[in-house]
Amino acid sequence: MPHPSESAPGPAFRVEIDQNPHLPLGAREVHAVVGVTSETPVAAGDAVRANQVVVVDTSGSMYGQKINAAKRAARAAVETLRDGVRFAVVAGHREAQMIYPSRPALVEVDDRTRAEAYEAIGRLRADGGTRMGAWLKRAASLFEGADGPRHTILLTDGQNNESRAEFTETLESLAGTFVCDCRGVGTDWRVEDLRLIDEALLGGGPGLIADPDDLVEDFRAMARTSMGKSVADVALRLWTPQNAVVRYVKQVAPTVQELTARAVERVPQAGDYPTGSWGAESRDYHVCVEVPPGDPGRQMRAGWVRVVLPGGDGAEDRVLASGNILAEWTADEERSTGIDPRVAHYTGQAELAEAIQEGLAARRDGDEDTATTRLGRAVALAHESGDEETTRLLSRVVDVVDAGTGTVRLRSQVDKVDEMTLDTNSTRTVRTRARREPPGPDGTP
Repeated sequence: MPHPSESAPGPAFRVEIDQNPHLPLGAREVHAVVGVTSETPVAAGDAVRANQVVVVDTSGSMYGQKINAAKRAARAAVETLRDGVRFAVVAGHREAQMIYPSRPALVEVDDRTRAEAYEAIGRLRADGGTRMGAWLKRAASLFEGADGPRHTILLTDGQNNESRAEFTETLESLAGTFVCDCRGVGTDWRVEDLRLIDEALLGGGPGLIADPDDLVEDFRAMARTSMGKSVADVALRLWTPQNAVVRYVKQVAPTVQELTARAVERVPQAGDYPTGSWGAESRDYHVCVEVPPGDPGRQMRAGWVRVVLPGGDGAEDRVLASGNILAEWTADEERSTGIDPRVAHYTGQAELAEAIQEGLAARRDGDEDTATTRLGRAVALAHESGDEETTRLLSRVVDVVDAGTGTVRLRSQVDKVDEMTLDTNSTRTVRTRARREPPGPDGTP
């Protein structure tokens, strides 16, 4: 529901809470799906506040068709940027090399800079290694002091040469500073590398581009989406009462993103969870809070969720919308045992993503029993939720004997493209229904 103190014009957000607040006696865990909707489209004049960096892998493995396709894709992304957007193009190999402009800075898009960028992109050459952390550090440095949404497109075709410890440390240092969407071209890269980037930098899920010729439209679509973002650095603030414990906060739609460890305490008893930049869109979050059990009939606020623009340089935080997570203990078994349909659905969607990833990892490790069990569970969950796309992708990795029970047989031969497509799509979820109309001023539906 909109926060009552929110009267000044600005970003328009709303919050909806789906839950069954009735708990059996002795129960502690409170579950809720928090739906956040932004109704703030980008006006043409707002485009000047956007910032875009395009990072193209130019390591030696990109030689030939892939580097030529990457050039066309990078040009398509620049072409899609509106005049006034600040941008840069970076070549990634053993280090991060400025391609346009030649100095480490962002420049505004206009006819001249667009033409100069086209020409500079044409000079890209494939040579060297793959150090994604160094590329991302360069992007972060370019965004320093930038106002408005900050977005990076990163393309690679290979495996990161940095040690896992070094790479993880880099991602932890950059978490939440900008949004990055990753694409892997071909099948010689590791899904895990791009998933780590996606989780740290709040992307829309790593993507596989099997055919280099498909890069152009994909880059154009990512740039178009980034141009639709108008509000940056939005946080989901969760207040909980004393003696309560936040068990987890996850984004569950449109993709699964684990946010629990990302909380920053800016005000007492509340954690701010980063959500990145927003356009006109909806996202869902699954919140689980543990509270001390209450007596029959006791009601309490187990959580207070606010959508916040944190203030900087001493400015006050701006609350854009809020909603309550409630708890009420009852001896009425019928009321307390019902699970809210949206909570049940997204619990299954998160388990589905986990089952796919664990099943594929076990298959790669040669653990056929675990792979069969976990992928079978994934088939059952996808079937139950009506996720036809995931069911189709799973059927390319296993032979489905009975979808309802999750009875499957591993296929002896699986195309690597099919396996990687299933892996990259595992965190994308399906929704149960459309959003409701905003609640009234008193908080009632």
